[in-house]
Amino acid sequence: MGSGQTFAPDAATIERVAEEAIARLPETFRRHLTGVVLRIEDYADDEVLEQLGIEDPFELTGLYSGRPLDRQDSWVSGELPPMIHLYRRPLLDEWAETGVGLEALITHVIIHEIGHHFGFSDAQMHAIEEQAG
Repeated sequence: MGSGQTFAPDAATIERVAEEAIARLPETFRRHLTGVVLRIEDYADDEVLEQLGIEDPFELTGLYSGRPLDRQDSWVSGELPPMIHLYRRPLLDEWAETGVGLEALITHVIIHEIGHHFGFSDAQMHAIEEQAG
């Protein structure tokens, strides 16, 4: 993000920052992301929010959808590829509220959603973060 920026980053900027975060991952992780689609949307749709029991769309910054890597031994006809969804407006809101750099925030969300791709639960990822921190 350039200094003196006076407008909210658009979807293309969020996607570029996310792709840069993925590119910085070690090759041992990146090679398992082939075929994972990165989608940038303003918000999660109502169906997703309802499935997750979330009332406020600003509470969800990212989501992994699809089967985890350890369960991708066979595909079902018509099944969508695994996807990482980033929700632009909630990300921008969190960025403004916390003061955390947008790149750092997007990287955190991307890594969290990649963890789901590898089959980690939220509890497992929080434990890993606590051990690393």
